[in-house]
Amino acid sequence: MANSVNTNVGALIALSSLRAVNKEVDITSKRVQTGYRVADAQDDAAVFAVAQGIRGDIKAKASVQSSLAGGEGLAQVTNAALKGISDVIGDVRAKLALLGSGSISDDQRAIYQADVTQLVDTMTSYTTQANFNGKNLISAAGADASFVADTSGTSLTLTFVDIETEIATFGGLATVGAADPATDFGTANTALTALETQVNNAMASVAAEGRALTLQKSFTDDLVDAAKKGLGALVDADVAAESANLQSLQVRQQLNIQALSIANQQPNTLLSLFR
Repeated sequence: MANSVNTNVGALIALSSLRAVNKEVDITSKRVQTGYRVADAQDDAAVFAVAQGIRGDIKAKASVQSSLAGGEGLAQVTNAALKGISDVIGDVRAKLALLGSGSISDDQRAIYQADVTQLVDTMTSYTTQANFNGKNLISAAGADASFVADTSGTSLTLTFVDIETEIATFGGLATVGAADPATDFGTANTALTALETQVNNAMASVAAEGRALTLQKSFTDDLVDAAKKGLGALVDADVAAESANLQSLQVRQQLNIQALSIANQQPNTLLSLFR
């Protein structure tokens, strides 16, 4: 290699090597700091574009998950209210059987009839309290409730059944008088059986529709988990490997700095020729 005071070839080689190592250090440091192999479009435009699409899909599915969770909650609250009403119906039936007897006193009849009235009010209260996030499936003011089931806009519906009105209908026929207790009991018992059938049908319907919501939510959860795994495979960095690589690069960086320093001292040796 020719000795020149104008061009320090050794320094240029060392500087070029140092630049390359510095670039690798910057890239590896970014991966360690962010945890991503592809953190932005500068790292890999094609992979980043795909990753952004997957992130958008995950956000859309998160909204679906929220909608389905709301449906699950409404179904659970409704089923709890219907079960409570079903339990009370059993108590009402027992009171009606007592009222149907012609052997009880007027005072006893008044007590049992007051019990029936209170139980009817309790069932009505259950229907009006069966609210979840502003929705009610069994009160007179309720309506069908639909929930987004997937990102294409498909929906699942919980069906409205006016149990409150059915209870009111029974309440109007629930009086068993002393004049003809057998006939009154038959009328009240028939109305109670009709109410019980409606409640049982509503429980079966809500349970089936709620199960569909639960299954769809479980499937959506699995899709989100799979998408997150795929996204991680695309953009996540192996932090342990990158950390080890960073230490190696830092050693090379220091060696290149020393090599550049040595190369920069080489022209000074020419001065000795003039001493």
